[in-house]
Amino acid sequence: MLAGLDGPRCRIVGEDGAVQVLLLTQLYADADFEVVNGCAEHRAPGWGLLDGLDADVRERALAWQRHIREVETGHPEPGGAEAPRKEFDPAARSLAEREAAKAAELTAQGQPVSVATVRRMRARYRRQGVWGLVDGRAGRVRSPWGRADERVVAAIRTVLEAQQERSTGTLGRLRRQVGWLLEDTYGAGVVTVPPVTTFNRLVRAVADGQGLLGTAVQQRWRISRPEPPFTPTVVARPGELVMMDSTPLDVLAVLEDGGTGRLELTMAMDVATRSITAAVLRPRGTKAVDAAILLAHTVVPEPLRPGWPDVLAMASSVIPYERLVGIDARMRGAAARPVIFPCTVVIDQGKVFVSQCFLAAAEHLGISVQPCPPASGHAKGHVERGFESVGTLFAQYVAGYTGSHIGARGRRIEDEACWTLPQLQELLDEWVVSGWQERRHSELRHPLMPRLALSPNEMWAALIGISGHVPVPLKAADYIELLPSRRCAIGAEGIRFDYRTYDSTALGGHRHRSTAPDGKWEVHYNPYEPVRCWVRLPTGWAEVGWIHRTLVSRPFSDTAWRHIRTVVAQRTGRAEHEEHLARALDALLRRAAAATAGGRGPQVPRADGGSASSGAGPLAVIAGRSGLTPHPGLTGDDKEGEQDHGQTDGPHDDIAVSPWHIFDAHQEAQQW
Repeated sequence: MLAGLDGPRCRIVGEDGAVQVLLLTQLYADADFEVVNGCAEHRAPGWGLLDGLDADVRERALAWQRHIREVETGHPEPGGAEAPRKEFDPAARSLAEREAAKAAELTAQGQPVSVATVRRMRARYRRQGVWGLVDGRAGRVRSPWGRADERVVAAIRTVLEAQQERSTGTLGRLRRQVGWLLEDTYGAGVVTVPPVTTFNRLVRAVADGQGLLGTAVQQRWRISRPEPPFTPTVVARPGELVMMDSTPLDVLAVLEDGGTGRLELTMAMDVATRSITAAVLRPRGTKAVDAAILLAHTVVPEPLRPGWPDVLAMASSVIPYERLVGIDARMRGAAARPVIFPCTVVIDQGKVFVSQCFLAAAEHLGISVQPCPPASGHAKGHVERGFESVGTLFAQYVAGYTGSHIGARGRRIEDEACWTLPQLQELLDEWVVSGWQERRHSELRHPLMPRLALSPNEMWAALIGISGHVPVPLKAADYIELLPSRRCAIGAEGIRFDYRTYDSTALGGHRHRSTAPDGKWEVHYNPYEPVRCWVRLPTGWAEVGWIHRTLVSRPFSDTAWRHIRTVVAQRTGRAEHEEHLARALDALLRRAAAATAGGRGPQVPRADGGSASSGAGPLAVIAGRSGLTPHPGLTGDDKEGEQDHGQTDGPHDDIAVSPWHIFDAHQEAQQW
């Protein structure tokens, strides 16, 4: 009990007579504090509650407010300047007379009201404000499932929650399961399951907004989603957080064996600027080297390719080109794509990203790796949403587009596929610079101009002045370190692995002389250029070539080599078998080149014994804007080889075509 006041302090007397001195602020802040037998607490009127009511209910409440004001003050509106009507003049009539006059007036207008009703509405207005004048029936909270039995509602919710991990079923199965649960819980016949129509309507009411009636995929997504409220990802500078992931690209491409197949896109996206720092296309089954090389691509400028318009150059964009060139000479002649060094990379639990090759590459570059929990796409939602944008803004315009799902796929898509993997990579790189980096992003807003959406390049130009730019040049040894490695012995024949033999004069003094406990050496190789490997010697890296590289006239990857291994049976010794593999691979690549160069003509033989489809598909819109030819032509050396094999010149022999891209660590180091 409050016994006395002394300035900002008060004396409290307990039931046992103990006296305690407290600050008034402490007393008022206590949740149990209240004034006994005091005046009603004045609160601000709840005007926002009226917005959820029907217009006629809201208008009746506001009309009652005007009537009560006129009874109490003589004016329907606050601050009225005109003289009050004589029936409601506080100077001439008492409050009881004014209440009786208002009741008589409303009754005469067709709204029968008694004096007691007017007095009751005044009291409610004093306690609750305008909300107290609302018809209680309109403001009553209704159950979303009406008058349904709460036991049935609880059983429906229990069954829906229990079947989230199961395959999607029908409402008929759900109704039987609810009936079984009610019988097991309350006994047979105690709780009746509603009729089919009522039950279906009740299920939709219970599951409304909860995602409990979605497909199995939607259910798994709902389970993996964290409970709200959500914490937004806040970054303040480029490279602070970069998200990486892989997904199949909805485009069929012409593969090395002349057939068609889908590619896989591995992409890195900077969260602060929403920039696609690097994107790599590979045949299905991305390897760890792709993710590792992706890290290297993010820290080096994108060169302006031959045939690209000058408007795509960094010098023509909003990026502070002159200042960056003064800091980093590699920027000269680069395309308008940000160069961002990642500090933290967010990855999923895929074996590509948690491999030793990728983790070693990140450690070598000084990048922190942050894995996501399993089945948590929301943890890297920026790059997931970026994949969807690539599909809608780029992939659907490319010839050979398959659609985002089987229901959107057209007929004979294989006949439309006309782009090879290097050509699609070239198109994608150009689209990233022209179609993504210069496109305004709805989530990129300047703090001082929240209504203005910025493009990724504009956001990078704004943040680079605050965070600065530190060049990270990569040497040839750095690129070699990013490649996958294996332990191999150096014998008299050289280095042997995967049915290939590599030998060089650089291995002369190291055959059978390894200082390692296992007697082997560290060898790095590129799966997309198996014609050479690199071995770490005491003097540094040594490049060792494949002994049969002269037998294969065209570039190939490890995927094509493994396919040939499954086709060619080993009937002789290892050395002869390796030569047979090399010759079979060369024949396969020649047939594939003939198939693509000739417009994928009728029944071109394939390595698997089948035939490629005939007919050249129509080019998509993006094909006419790319500057590339849809069918790869042949260079001069290749033409001579084809003529030696009895091939005639095709209609595209005079068209300049971008060559196949082969990764060369030394060439890349010299370029940058």
